Formats: sequence, structure tokens, C-alpha cells
Amino acid sequence: MTITVRLDAQTENLLERLAKKRGQSKSALVREAINSLAPKLTGESRKESFYDRISHLIGCVELNDPTLSENTGERFRKIVEEKHRGRRAR
Repeated sequence: MTITVRLDAQTENLLERLAKKRGQSKSALVREAINSLAPKLTGESRKESFYDRISHLIGCVELNDPTLSENTGERFRKIVEEKHRGRRAR
């Protein structure tokens, strides 16, 4: 469904900044805001999933090492082997 909403310049600017900051479209941000506000106004409690509660955090951390997840299986195997060798030496 498509609707048209008239916003004052200040609200439009805020919507654009928030959408850009969160990496969302303006439509997605408006949908999220409505879904967050509806239970408060209607008195209905909507049980949120854990994902819903943390979804705004996903992708918000930027690491400087883009290869961090490469070869994790190999690195884990080496750690386990080293611990195993240490137990044998005792």
C-alpha cells in the first residue's frame, strides 16, 4: 500500500538523517516507528523476539580487519591441537 504523508521541513530532515544513519529507507524507518508506537497507543502488548530487540545493533560494529572470519576453522583446529599437546606433556 502506498500513502502520501506531508512533513514539515524539520521532520523531513530528521527522517532523512535517521534513515541514512541506520542504513534504512525512509519507508522502512516509518514502518518501524509505527510498529513501535502502535502497542503503546492501543495497549496491546506485542511479544518481540530477541532478534527484534537487537536488530538495530546488527551491522553497527565496524572492524578494521576484513579477514577476521577467514580460516576460522583452521585457527580453531590449531588452538585445540596446542591444548591437546599441552595436556600430553604433563
